[in-house]
This record gives sequence, C-alpha cells and structure tokens, in this order.
Amino acid sequence: MIFRRARFHDLVERQLALFEAESGLLEEASEADAAWARAGAGETEELYGDYQLVVDAIGDALLDIRETYAGSLHHGAADEYRAAFDKAARKRFGRLATLLEEDA
Repeated sequence: MIFRRARFHDLVERQLALFEAESGLLEEASEADAAWARAGAGETEELYGDYQLVVDAIGDALLDIRETYAGSLHHGAADEYRAAFDKAARKRFGRLATLLEEDA
C-alpha cells in the first residue's frame, strides 16, 4: 500500500519551522514555564499567569499564520489546509498550540 502525504504537509512544516526559528515566543514560554516551576507558593499564581499569556501569544501567532494562508485558498482547500496545520502544530508544539484546539 502506498501512503501519500497530505497535500499541505511540506508547506505547513516550512511554516512551522520558520515560526520556530524566528519567533522568540517559544523560548519565552520555556523560560516562563521554568520560572513557574521554580516559584514559591506566593508566586505561582502570578507566574502561571505570565506563562499563560505567552501560550496565548503563541496560539494567536499560529492562528494568524494559518488564517493568512487559508484566506488565499478556496473553501475546500482552506479546510484541508487548516486541518493539516492544526495537526502538525499540535504535534510539534504540544500544549503550546492549545488555542488551535479551541478554534477547531
């Protein structure tokens, strides 16, 4: 049996790699997560809030990338692209891409 890659696989992988390379948000999320994990009892709520703000910014940036490109496609192709993008982003970034799950 021959398996065919999804039509948008290579494009999405390039988009996500570019986001990862050029966005400081992933490093910022890692630092915020580490600060939250090290925090004392009195600081955890505030530091978790800081971490969540970065996660939301990552989600917004990913949604912007996705919707900018999807806007250039006809309806059926746009839906296929969005599904490919969401799947790849969740696989690559895990919980940092949770905003995509809410949008689905």
